[in-house]
Amino acid sequence: MSGPGGKRCLVAYATGRRQLLLTVDLPADANIGDAIEAARRLAPHEDVPWESAPAGVFGEIRSRSDVPADGDRIELYRPLRQDPKEKRRARLRR
Repeated sequence: MSGPGGKRCLVAYATGRRQLLLTVDLPADANIGDAIEAARRLAPHEDVPWESAPAGVFGEIRSRSDVPADGDRIELYRPLRQDPKEKRRARLRR
């Protein structure tokens, strides 16, 4: 965890092939948007939809203005190619 007056969060984004995990040190009052921007500065050439991807903490969709806690995993979500329920139904039909 981070030192006094700050916090450390993990920003995560996954593609079908790999996972990007970036640790960012932030001021105590930093929000999710601040964390995403800090991660973007660490990996400016990564193909990540920094501005448009929905964000969440530990699997729960959150606003970029929400303030994460020290140690939170901030996730950027990508659209699914196929609805998981429909994918299972298609497998059952086969």
